[in-house]
Amino acid sequence: MFERRSIKNPWEGKIDPFKIIGNVYFVGTFQASCHIIDTDDGLILIDPGYSNTLYLVLNSIYKLGYKPEDIKYIVNTHWHGDHTEAGAALADLSGAKTLIGVKDFEKTQRYFTADIKIRDGDTLTLGNTTIEFMETPGHTEGTLSFFFNTEEDGVTYRVGMFGGAGANTLAEGKTEFDGARESYRASLARLRKESVDVFIGNHTWNNDTFNKAKLLRETGENAFIDPTLWYKFLDFCGERLNSLEK
Repeated sequence: MFERRSIKNPWEGKIDPFKIIGNVYFVGTFQASCHIIDTDDGLILIDPGYSNTLYLVLNSIYKLGYKPEDIKYIVNTHWHGDHTEAGAALADLSGAKTLIGVKDFEKTQRYFTADIKIRDGDTLTLGNTTIEFMETPGHTEGTLSFFFNTEEDGVTYRVGMFGGAGANTLAEGKTEFDGARESYRASLARLRKESVDVFIGNHTWNNDTFNKAKLLRETGENAFIDPTLWYKFLDFCGERLNSLEK
């Protein structure tokens, strides 16, 4: 369910942009997910991705009929370069404000200086969308997860993202801060209390973005709408953490 593959060259990760549901669109690549939310008062972009794939992200934005100047906010889920490298260039191009978790602010400055520091419980409202942020440390100390509502065909769906699920910084000797594993486990417990109808990943293998997009394109079936997938992924993350601790 959570398959990964090796990417040698940036262009090998190209994925055609598509609407996931409501006002939520995928504009990223296989190696790093990027999403835009059309709020009717401008776009919110989630994670700008790698510098060497920015051209693919920009092309996807144009393909959907938008332009970089439509982006008003760039939300960065955590400081790692696969999610933030392109932040400075995209902010300069679009004029958008950049956001990062307050505890990741210092490390993010190797890529850019964020305009807004986000704390647990903060919200961001633009147009018809309000994003609720939750600090979920573990992968990094300042990892942000978030939730918001979208609507399609008169039905409201709750969208959610775990902003830093990776286990690479949880392995022995690889943690970024004291108590990282304990914090990750506590974050999973908090996230399990949330109800999510549409789980979007900050990597395509988190929610099998590629195959779900193929199914949606070919049959019209929207497998992104699945209230069970959120919990399945959190269980997967918990089991993976347990395996590291043995």
